[in-house]
Amino acid sequence: MIFLSRWLRHYYTASHLPEYLAPLLDLGLRLFLANVFFRSGLTKTQNWDSTLYLFSDVYQVPLLPSEVAAYLATGAELGLPVLLVLGLFGRFAAAGLFILNLVAVYSYYSELSEAGINQHLYWGMLLAVLLMVSRESWSIDAWLEKRVQQTE
Repeated sequence: MIFLSRWLRHYYTASHLPEYLAPLLDLGLRLFLANVFFRSGLTKTQNWDSTLYLFSDVYQVPLLPSEVAAYLATGAELGLPVLLVLGLFGRFAAAGLFILNLVAVYSYYSELSEAGINQHLYWGMLLAVLLMVSRESWSIDAWLEKRVQQTE
């Protein structure tokens, strides 16, 4: 019984070691997703006439005029990834990109292949992880939060 107890203690101690890698995983997710969305935003700026055409005639963005949707989507794809990489208002950035991703799938669903839908689903799940589970240890938010708590 003592052997089993000792073994279990070592097992449970060792089983927590991967938690020390959580900040690295968090940073990796932020960098990966920021790259995906920022590149998409850059693509939109390379040919603005084409972007306006897509938003007016191809994408079916609900509730917004197509030109407003084009500016908002491009601005979000260029600005939110920067916040995500820095870890500045990271949950806000993840939430914004999550919503953008949902609207993109809804607006373009009939034109997306199964692989495209799966890709958006994958990005959405990773953004949800950043939004709900992320500790953001290696971020400006973590530094700012400590500073704010020290002043209280």
